[in-house]
Amino acid sequence: MTQQFDATTTTDEVLAGIDLRGKRILITGVSSGLGVETARALAARGAQVVGAARDLAKAQAATAPVRADAADGGGLELIELDLASLRGVRACADALLKDGRPFDVVIANAGVMATPQGRTADGFETQFGTNHLGHFVFVNRVAPLIQAGGRVVVLASSAHRMADFSLDDLNFEHSAYDPHVAYARSKTANVLFAVEFDRRHRARGVRATALHPGAIHTGLGRHVGKETTDLMMGQINAALAAAGQPPFEWKTVAQGAATSVWAAVVAPAQLVGGRYCENCGIATVTEEPLSPVADGVRPYALDPRTAEALWRKSEEMVGERF
Repeated sequence: MTQQFDATTTTDEVLAGIDLRGKRILITGVSSGLGVETARALAARGAQVVGAARDLAKAQAATAPVRADAADGGGLELIELDLASLRGVRACADALLKDGRPFDVVIANAGVMATPQGRTADGFETQFGTNHLGHFVFVNRVAPLIQAGGRVVVLASSAHRMADFSLDDLNFEHSAYDPHVAYARSKTANVLFAVEFDRRHRARGVRATALHPGAIHTGLGRHVGKETTDLMMGQINAALAAAGQPPFEWKTVAQGAATSVWAAVVAPAQLVGGRYCENCGIATVTEEPLSPVADGVRPYALDPRTAEALWRKSEEMVGERF
């Protein structure tokens, strides 16, 4: 029986008593927020962390707490990874493959949210191209380095419940661009990727899971804007008050990263493999509308047929089979 945690649990509480010496863990997006805290918590328990970031100078400064808290055996190595460029993705993966050292866990943490309409270096809609396709190629390329018994942890979001998922018009070439719909689709794709990766690799003892970290104030929301955020929070708290419930509370970064480390090194592999996690536990499958106090994952995000179809579509889009 695993220990019971909840939405208020922090990384240090999840990892209390855990010894990660000898473990090697790859994390994308270590230049701010959840990525830095995830790396810090793991290195503090002795893990060797390889942190990937687009801006190495920014990551070097941001990860000072990781190096400061690293326990005996723990440490941090930084590598350059631009998920919005498949050329950069492949170069980073090839460098890791050439190095040859294995990983116990890969955490796909990096991402962008609600960006203005744009395209990646390869012409994909920015959020789908960065959040899903960049990680799709990167994780698949480094998959041979993941040891038997290892895991892949993909950060998704409850925002996947904001929009139905379809393989049609992923680049918004035939419909009006909506930054929040685009984000929702990219997060559903993250969950579906974990489902299919888990199916393909579980026979060799590698499991994959996706998760919602919670609502946290980080740089991820910089494109939303304070005015929009304040308006949304006003509406949310009004609805909560009408229902006789207390005001909405944001998670701290340490609480937000807790589910990542729980799914990566604490929860049993058979519990999280192919599943969607939140609040350091397994989410309930639900059709209920998205709300600030509702948990759960949409059935379409875990559908194995959709996951396989997205995999094939993704291979077609990036011109590479895995």
